[in-house]
Parts: sequence; structure tokens; C-alpha cells
Amino acid sequence: MVEWTQVDHEMARQSEQVLRTLNEKGYEAYWVGGCVRDELLERSVDDMDITTSASPEQVMELFADCIPTGLQHGTVTVRSGGFYFEVTTFRTESEYKDNRRPAAVQFVQDVKEDLQRRDFTMNALAMDRDGNIVDPFGGQSDIQDGRVRCVGSAAERFGEDALRMLRCVRFASVFDFKIAYNTWKGLVHQKDLLQHIAMERVRTEMVKMMAGPHPLRGLELLFRSQALEHVKAPIHMERFNKALMCNMEQLMEENVLLRWSMILIAGRYTRDEADALLRKWTFSNDDRSRISGVLQVEQLIQTVVQELRDEETLRSEWIVTVLACGRQATEDWLIVQRLFPAGWRDQEVLHEEQIDIIQSRGAAWSQSMKVHELKDLQITGENVLQLLGRKGGPWLGQLMKHLLRETAIGNIANQHDMLTNEVKRVAADDKA
Repeated sequence: MVEWTQVDHEMARQSEQVLRTLNEKGYEAYWVGGCVRDELLERSVDDMDITTSASPEQVMELFADCIPTGLQHGTVTVRSGGFYFEVTTFRTESEYKDNRRPAAVQFVQDVKEDLQRRDFTMNALAMDRDGNIVDPFGGQSDIQDGRVRCVGSAAERFGEDALRMLRCVRFASVFDFKIAYNTWKGLVHQKDLLQHIAMERVRTEMVKMMAGPHPLRGLELLFRSQALEHVKAPIHMERFNKALMCNMEQLMEENVLLRWSMILIAGRYTRDEADALLRKWTFSNDDRSRISGVLQVEQLIQTVVQELRDEETLRSEWIVTVLACGRQATEDWLIVQRLFPAGWRDQEVLHEEQIDIIQSRGAAWSQSMKVHELKDLQITGENVLQLLGRKGGPWLGQLMKHLLRETAIGNIANQHDMLTNEVKRVAADDKA
């Protein structure tokens, strides 16, 4: 049995049992692709795919607990001990449709034929239960040399599925690998094929790259190749100030999404432009809101510091910004702001020293806020209507927002009687 070092022990044991069952019935079976690659790279293995000479029907006969997930492509999902394993029959693929899907597959009996259809040499690896690795294209050597290289002709591999170009960049970025000359040449020459790829698939690759340990490496490759200028929702790299992105790798774990905020600020996107682009890239509502929220804060802060203000006024304006954009967005802005070089805005009309004050005091100012939402107030809209004997209308919303702002800043205590007095004062001023 193979001694896996990067895999959950029980997952490895259960997958080995699947291989054993296939072998005992006379079929070849191997672990294949990413799990073999990541074990060699000493990277954590999250799933274990299996390839076999058994047909899908034969696989389903052997395993009672299985799901026919893709019979037309030879794939059956086998469940063993609570783990799911994709078991795919050795196959070759015919001409591809839409630069992403094979028109048909042909089942074969030689694992080397199966490996020949795969994208990169480091993924064209198969390992049996004894640890013997089938490596017909030099994948182990490329892993040792830190190189991403297409299996066979790069023009053919990228022509089959254009997304492989972005996978190439992603692998080079995440693993900190170089790209083989002919593979890079093929990518640059065929990047226009990316126009055929759904943005959801593009986003998935780019999110993985941006969340990895070396996003700047990937971004540099994208700048050089200009690949993203050819996707359905293109990004033109000449608009970006690379110097503003140089510290993004310091954003880790729960803040890794803010790397996208830094990119968009570096590209001089407005909040609305960023939101529109992220929609086209099929980001979720939550992710889009968090990424573009930083840009919304940046726009408001730039407006605030166009005039010289004292610290107390800056505090009030910051609190108004927190109310407008939310706590998450303003906290994120403070995090990102620290990573930009000094004076990066490069606009004489802005008073940068005021931004330094906001940056140093913003967190404390936020902490001083007693209320953040209308529901935090010790008075309700219904209370106001009864107090003034008026019918509701736009005036009520404006008045409630006024109470929230003044209470958050600290000009009014969040007490029912104090808020009642302010309602009466505003009403009297309106009559006057």
C-alpha cells in the first residue's frame, strides 16, 4: 500500500480499497492527476480521482454505493466509507466543441492513451497501489524543475479547451513555477480563444489564483500575455498601476478577497464600474459587495479630504461614512489603506495628511459609535408619528436618518427623552 503523506488517512485507505476491488476483478486502476501531483509537491490533497480500464457499467456492477455522474464521459462516483471518489474509464477524446467540450469520447484499454488527453505533464501522472507511477510525458521531471508544460502540442491542448491557458497561469502562480517556452508561446498565440469561455469558469480560475500564495506572479503573467483582454468581460491591463498592488500578498485568510479591491483601486475603477465588472465576472452578491465596498469608502474619503478640515470634523465625516458604507467596508478600507505606498493618490487637491489622520484614528472613531442602524435608536418611526401627529412620508425617513447620524456622532445621547427633544426641535425649525 502507498504511504500517502498529504492525504487524510481514512480517505487514502478507502480509495485504496476502491483500487483493490477493481484490481481483484482483473481491471487496471490508478490514482490519477492532481492527487498524485500534489503528493509529489508535498501539498495537501483534498480529493482523489481514479482511472480504470473497467467500463462505467462494470464499475457500477462492482460497487453498490455509486452515482452515475457522467456516464457519457465514463465517470461514476463511488462512495466508500463516507468519501466520494470519481472513477473514470480510460478514454480518448475527439474534436472539441466551443473550445471547451469534446464532441465524443472513446473508451480505451491503455492508461497512457488516457494520460495523453490531459492538459499538463504534471497532471498526466497515474499511480498504482504499489506506488509505481506511470509518467509517459515527463511530469515528474517538470515538477522537480518547477515547470508547467503542456502534454504534446500546446496549440492542440489550448485549442481543445481555452480555459487551460488560465489554468496554466494559475498553476504557475500557485506553485511558483515557470512556464515552458512552447507552452507560453502557444498561450500568447491563442489567447483570443478565451472569448469562447464562460465568465463563471474564468472567475473560478482567477479566484483560485488570487487566493494562492503568489498572486503577483500570476498577475505579471496576465499583464505580459494580455490574456484577460480577450475574455467575454475584458480587463485592459494598461489602466493598472502595478506599484499599488505590490503588498497584496500580506492580505491573508479571511481578508484574501480584499486583494481584488486592491486590484480594482490600482485600475482606477469607481465603485459602480467595479460592481458592474464583478457582476459580469459572476461574483456572488456577498463577494461583490465586500470587494466594491472598499471602493465606495475610498470615493467618499477622497471627497472629504478635498477641503481642509479639523480633526473633530474628520471624525464626524468618518462616522457618516461608516453609516453609509457599513462597518465591514470601512474596516476593510483601513486594512487595505495601510498596504498602499504613501502619497499614491497623486492628486494635489487632496489633503493626504488628513487621510493619515483618518487612517490612524478611524478604528477608534468607529469603536466610539453607540449606534449603527435605525433599529439601535431608542425611538421608532411610530413614536415620531404619534409625537408629531403627522402622517408618514419621505420626511420621516429623513428625520430618522438625521437622528441616527447625530446619535452616532455623539451630538445626541441615545435616550428616548433626548431623541424626543430633538424631534420637537427639528419640527419647530421646519415650521419656522
